[in-house]
Amino acid sequence: MGDVAIEFANDDGPGPLVRIRSLLPGLARAEQRVARVVLDDPSAVANRSITEVALAANTSETTVTRFCKAVGVGGYPQLRIALAADTARTQARGSKLLGNEIAADDDLDAIVSKISFSEARAVEDTASQLDIDALRDAVTAVAAAYRIDIYGVGASAFVAADLQQKLHRISKVSFAWSDTHVMLNSASVLGEHDVALGISYSGSTSDTVEALRTARHRGAITIAVTNFPRSPIASAADYTLTTAAHETTFRAGWTASRVTALTVTDCLYVGVAQRMGPAARLAVDPDRDVTTSHRLGVRQDGRRKTPEWRP
Repeated sequence: MGDVAIEFANDDGPGPLVRIRSLLPGLARAEQRVARVVLDDPSAVANRSITEVALAANTSETTVTRFCKAVGVGGYPQLRIALAADTARTQARGSKLLGNEIAADDDLDAIVSKISFSEARAVEDTASQLDIDALRDAVTAVAAAYRIDIYGVGASAFVAADLQQKLHRISKVSFAWSDTHVMLNSASVLGEHDVALGISYSGSTSDTVEALRTARHRGAITIAVTNFPRSPIASAADYTLTTAAHETTFRAGWTASRVTALTVTDCLYVGVAQRMGPAARLAVDPDRDVTTSHRLGVRQDGRRKTPEWRP
């Protein structure tokens, strides 16, 4: 068994499905068909011969072998071992929801269980495959930056706004942009002491990619948060931080990506706050929260009022 397969089988590392999903867009068409056969039913593939998988993907055994090498596995035997280990790991967690596909007749209890399991698994997978060295470098860059501009459109815009709010709270000058023209204008005025961070699940959102490329051309340090490390946005980034979201029924990838992108940006934020030391801790001290007086049941001095109403 090769080193990659050993890594895949390790409980502390990402499973094979995480890597296959992240590399899927960059595979050749025939290899993508093999990938979809694997992703649709990994436990079944773990028990199939290479000939059966090739037939199911309407391709050749050579293509299956080429697919294995493309996703970092030495060959088909190693892939089967890795898939079997991943299936066993999932079952050991007590899940009976392998695949998490929501059926049309599922009741709300089942929907809640499947979504919560899927999101918890996505967060775990994201953490297990996150490049800590890249994260450390990104933290260093953001902590030292004069200004941080964050780009994201669609669902990624909400993640961008969340990160901007957190950084602003610890006195880092930061802006979140989602309009294409504003993103490009903001990128054009950045310099070598600034950071531009682009968030895109697919990594191919032209608006975000173009803004990040413009910022890099101006000398800013660039960071990408994406689900696909070989996507266009990664080529525009000095540091790429990857998520591990995947699609389920009724939840497209861009929807599922929000939770994992928030996981990555929260790790970035906490790392920056830690670097800033006492100043950051003081900024987030509840006793210094200037919005306290705007909460129902709290007096101007921050103490809780005696309730004047009854439910």
